[in-house]
Amino acid sequence: MGVFVFGICGGSGAGKTTLTKRLVERLGATETSVLAFDAYYRDLSHLPFAERRRRNFDHPDSLDSDLFIQHLDALKQGLDADMPVYDFSTHTLSGRFERVSAAPLLLVEGILLLAFEEVAARMDYSIFMDVPEDVRLRRRIQRDVSERGRPEDHVRRQFAATVAPMHDAYVQPGRHRADRVVSPVGVDQLADELVAMLAPSTAAAGSGLLAG
Repeated sequence: MGVFVFGICGGSGAGKTTLTKRLVERLGATETSVLAFDAYYRDLSHLPFAERRRRNFDHPDSLDSDLFIQHLDALKQGLDADMPVYDFSTHTLSGRFERVSAAPLLLVEGILLLAFEEVAARMDYSIFMDVPEDVRLRRRIQRDVSERGRPEDHVRRQFAATVAPMHDAYVQPGRHRADRVVSPVGVDQLADELVAMLAPSTAAAGSGLLAG
């Protein structure tokens, strides 16, 4: 199986996961697979909960990049991978896994996707979603309060203390490794545009994907 790896990078709240879902809906779940870098946070179950909350989750060291690359390489070779399921409400590994089946098109997304040179080098094509900080903060508050049960004041403090500084230090510089920088645009409009580019992979496993 020839596998085309398409990377989606951008800051927290940039819209990466929403875009990924739209692409899977349009291209078909049987022809696409998804590997999320955010699933590879290191387990913090050995720490008291209060200390877990204080950890810097936006630094590259917070991720198990070795395991992520191992699974990425397997999927590139047409082999399935068991992606860990991370519990964001407790900052621990759940002990469960999600089987990612190899497919002609592999969508890989994460805030630090392009911060690792060895990860960026494995992308056949990547985009960086460049979204203003105020928009990203608003979206992060909505997500963390509704989906992860976190108080809004905690989300704002964390954003100011680690998310914004780490974005400037590690996330934003990754835009220079992207094949394309995407300015704020409606996610459905962007998905339609990308589908037109990516659709050939579902029939030809990436052959001539970017031709023309």
